[in-house]
Amino acid sequence: MILAVGLPYAALLAFFVGIGYRVLSWSRAPVPFRIPTTCGQQKSLPWIKASWLENPYTTAGAVARVASEVLVFRSLLRNHRPERLGSRLVYSPSGWLWLGALAFHWSFLIVLLRHLRLFLQPTPRWVLALQSLDGFFQAGMPVVYATDAILLVALLYLLGRRLAQAQLRYLSLPSDYFALGLLLALAGSGILMRYFARVNIVEIKRYALGLATMSPALPSDAGALFYFHVATLSLLLAWFPFSKLMHMGGSFLSPTRNLANNSRMKRHVNPWNPAVELHTYEQFEDEFRDKMRTAGIPLEKQ
Repeated sequence: MILAVGLPYAALLAFFVGIGYRVLSWSRAPVPFRIPTTCGQQKSLPWIKASWLENPYTTAGAVARVASEVLVFRSLLRNHRPERLGSRLVYSPSGWLWLGALAFHWSFLIVLLRHLRLFLQPTPRWVLALQSLDGFFQAGMPVVYATDAILLVALLYLLGRRLAQAQLRYLSLPSDYFALGLLLALAGSGILMRYFARVNIVEIKRYALGLATMSPALPSDAGALFYFHVATLSLLLAWFPFSKLMHMGGSFLSPTRNLANNSRMKRHVNPWNPAVELHTYEQFEDEFRDKMRTAGIPLEKQ
């Protein structure tokens, strides 16, 4: 009962409280200046063409740049790494990393949306349409979902890349491997339940609906693999807000991305600057006029 009911509720509580705390703390961080990272021509003179996406100077441009980051990982695609080609140092884009990250994130999102059929009754039509589109390649029963295979391959690639490259192994922390291992365990147990160790989907939906309606009921004959899947998901939810996976929220709240670079169009004054008592040159000369005259320093006023 604790594993099947108490753990998911505790994980959801930690998930929402943790995300709320992180987002609130980020949103309260003061940003007195415009500090967007740019790599294009800034808006200046009318006859100089500005880069509206690389160096946005309007709110719409900043929104478009954030959307390109969130939806297609644009900066990751443009990430160039140095490589030595003979005696030359060349820069090449990390295309495979971009493709692996894109495949993982989008397939994981689709898998999560497909799981809504377990928590909603009746199942929304758009979820059924997404499920049909995902399972277009039906080679038998049960239907093989494309995102299941893509998700597993993408995770294995990201883990293999981290293990194969010496630089990444040096920079990797235990939390990096823990995140990939947790995601692999979650995806692997789900794939095993669907295609190999079959479970009673009717009982699973009754259990999921019970959790959603705050009237939990344990599924009968669920098996150890199902409870392992639930425990893995609960651990991921509870750990998510306090890990690097929280970059999902940071993508929207990063001032280096979500601000328009309009520093040439509008003056931004630091509100923290304290009032400073000025000491002008005229006052300085009045204070040290005799010493300056003795030293032969030219004076504005004799």
